[in-house]
Amino acid sequence: MTAPDVDAATIGEAWLGIADRILRDGGVDAYDGLPIVELENVTIRVAAPRADDAIVAELGDPERLAWMHANFTDFARVPALGDARSYASRLYAYGETDRDQVRWVIERLRRDPASRSATITTFEPLLDDSYIPCVSLLDFWIRDGALCQVVYAHSIDFGAKGYGNLVELAFLQETVAAALGLPVGDLTFVIKSAHVYDTEAAYMTGVLAETTAATVKSK
Repeated sequence: MTAPDVDAATIGEAWLGIADRILRDGGVDAYDGLPIVELENVTIRVAAPRADDAIVAELGDPERLAWMHANFTDFARVPALGDARSYASRLYAYGETDRDQVRWVIERLRRDPASRSATITTFEPLLDDSYIPCVSLLDFWIRDGALCQVVYAHSIDFGAKGYGNLVELAFLQETVAAALGLPVGDLTFVIKSAHVYDTEAAYMTGVLAETTAATVKSK
């Protein structure tokens, strides 16, 4: 297996690690007309993902975390995304039907713990005529007695939203694992465009400086 670009123990460490890499090594580009610093085709591995990550709780923005949590749990349309369907509606009522994809994954792995195709999507091609969800593929499998997850995203903003995405993906993984009576394994996140918007660069630089100073002080 190819080594991930960021191999971290926790979600918080993964967030800080990829943000640091982006700001140090990323190229200048633009997304939706806004300037970004970007790394292409990035893989992140989190060995022990937890939705209640301590680093995210300390350094993340509570309003942004609440917004992302609502996106993953509330079926209401999302005004900030052009009234697009939320992740919750895509996962639990796919295609505006009663198809609960999370329940489907649980049942599939319950019937066949060796399955390599417990795979679901948030992309609704018959409905998505403008907004395309950033996180589009969620793949669950059981490895070494634990429930693991591999996720693909076309792009993730690791200044404002990326840590929220990681928290909610961990929550989904915990939900599936609990239903199957399994411990949570690792989370692998594959991102085509891992970036930080210019508007968030100062915020992330400050967060990274703060964590570096705290690390030095503790030594």
